[in-house]
Amino acid sequence: MNEKSHGDRRIHLNAAGAGRMPAAVREVLTEWTRFEDRYGPYELDERLEDVLHRQIHEHLAALLGAPPGDTFLCTGAADAFAAVLSRLPLGPRDRVWATPYESAANLSAVFALRARTGCRLEVVPLGPDGDLDLEWMARHIGDDVALVCVPYVPSGCGIVHPVEDIGRILAPHRCLYAVDASYAAGQLPVDVARIGCHLLTGDGWRFLRGPYAAGFAGVAPRLREALAPHGGLPLLPPHGAAAAALNEALVLNAAVSARTDLAPGLRAAVEDTAGTELIAPGRLQSGIVTFRHEDVPAALVRRRLADRGVVVWKTVAEEVPLYLPKRGVVTAVRASVHHDNSAKDIEVFADALKDAVTGTRPLPAPARHPQPPAPAPHTVVSRPAAAGIPRARAAGRRHLTLVTGRPPDTGPLRPGA
Repeated sequence: MNEKSHGDRRIHLNAAGAGRMPAAVREVLTEWTRFEDRYGPYELDERLEDVLHRQIHEHLAALLGAPPGDTFLCTGAADAFAAVLSRLPLGPRDRVWATPYESAANLSAVFALRARTGCRLEVVPLGPDGDLDLEWMARHIGDDVALVCVPYVPSGCGIVHPVEDIGRILAPHRCLYAVDASYAAGQLPVDVARIGCHLLTGDGWRFLRGPYAAGFAGVAPRLREALAPHGGLPLLPPHGAAAAALNEALVLNAAVSARTDLAPGLRAAVEDTAGTELIAPGRLQSGIVTFRHEDVPAALVRRRLADRGVVVWKTVAEEVPLYLPKRGVVTAVRASVHHDNSAKDIEVFADALKDAVTGTRPLPAPARHPQPPAPAPHTVVSRPAAAGIPRARAAGRRHLTLVTGRPPDTGPLRPGA
């Protein structure tokens, strides 16, 4: 939640779960939802035609480094991934690669693909440090590999995978390359041309701070051509008001610079707390920090931090079923930073965490420094009230200027994995 619009004084360290929706984005969502309630969905789609068919795709293209014709709206990354895999024309001779860091939702889609087509599923092994074994990938890639699935950043820990290096390994071969950028978009650079992927999926409500049930996909022409004889690209678009709000979130995201200086402090705060263990495989980490305590359960740590005005999340092993259980992790705490966090937030978190694991008395909710106003967006679009349609106005109601569209199969996996 946004403390400026709600008076919320809590420190939000859960951008990976749900980013704090800026007031401007919430206003867009509210105004267009009210418009639809009064005039109906057809009028809503008509009024938002430019937003839904031009503006948002220009902003997605800029975010993803993709041509506007390659961007699509969807209800979420997992939905888009499952929909695409449901129509891939694979067969029993095809191999599919997944990583140990794959989410449960995406694994379910891969298992369904295996059940439907008889393809063989292999899990890419890890090196001693937890990074994906790129040498194994280079040795074992062949034209019988039809699909490779990699999360840019997993949900259960903060490792950043070398998606561009993987793309270079796969480029000479026939395989399709799918990258889940749900936990990367909005905190790390995303460029589909440099990555070389054919499918890139993302959620709009995490680091991008848009509304729930509004996501996006970058789909290369080659993948669209492969799907065309089998029903085309089966993506369900989000609700019009949610799409308009996502459009506004993309505008605001483009106007700020990602911060990379807070994550080391967040990790240091965990490491400096007695009894904690970081779950941080790999050499490169993002703004997501996952940890557990040797004595205090993750759920209790989360509740105690909430009592002290700090919002984090609890993750469970089943969310990343091929990795976390093998580490002996049942539950863990996940904290994540966004550009609207401050160094003071990290200091408060460090003190609150020490208190939380020792069970001392809850602290009062900390006051946050006021956030600077969001930069003025560069394009302006009319509000939902339009010529020819009367607007209902509540007495004394402030009028908003809306911008940029405002108003499982669990069969055995092959070794080598």
